[in-house]
Amino acid sequence: MTAALPTALLGGLLLGSFLNVVVARLPRGLSLLWPSSRCLACATPIRPYDNVPVLSWLLLRGRCRGCAAPIARRYPLVEAGTALLMALVVLVHLGDPVRLGLGAVLVAFLVPMALIDLDHRIIPNRLTAPAALAAVALGLLLDPGGEPERLIAGVAAGGFFLAAALVHPHGMGMGDVKLAGVLGLFLGGAVAPALLVALVAGVVVGGVVVARIGATRGRKVAVPFGPFLALGGVVGALAGDPIVAWYLQTFA
Repeated sequence: MTAALPTALLGGLLLGSFLNVVVARLPRGLSLLWPSSRCLACATPIRPYDNVPVLSWLLLRGRCRGCAAPIARRYPLVEAGTALLMALVVLVHLGDPVRLGLGAVLVAFLVPMALIDLDHRIIPNRLTAPAALAAVALGLLLDPGGEPERLIAGVAAGGFFLAAALVHPHGMGMGDVKLAGVLGLFLGGAVAPALLVALVAGVVVGGVVVARIGATRGRKVAVPFGPFLALGGVVGALAGDPIVAWYLQTFA
């Protein structure tokens, strides 16, 4: 535990820095590795000492060293948020390599999926496909006996959302369908509370939008569902199994 938490925090900070690059470049079809990071305003390459997660943004007071253009607060928030999520996964699942490995990799994919969906209203296949492959590969490596359950959960979750997309195509996209399937591949039976959290969060936010701007205008507001699925996925990764166990003990 002594070394695991600092390692998770540091690794999460570094991962968050890379995920910022993924969010900025992947939807535009750009390379994630080349060219090196640079200021969006003056195109000056960012020096390594100005690219330290969170710390550099604080020292630079949120501005480019070369042209003083503002640097979005999202960058340090994504880095710090990813570090926090990784630390939580380690704290919850330390001693359980299956849940730890699957949870950490799931979080690494959910962060860029949620942000890209917020920005562009898409969940790219270039993320969902590798995520699905990673889930199956990790599952077979760490817990081959549990892989049938996770495969069934992936098919069931994706199928449920596919049915919803066919019935109401303007409310659910195929990216959401694929992401739901990915959650099942990572979470197994814990995908049930994950999807429930996503649906409830979506309904609550939709209700707030309608309450603020009225039913007529509110129905026309496109609210991406990917971030809600990502929220549900995080809850499923951290607490999905205890929730399922509690439900079965209480109501089964």
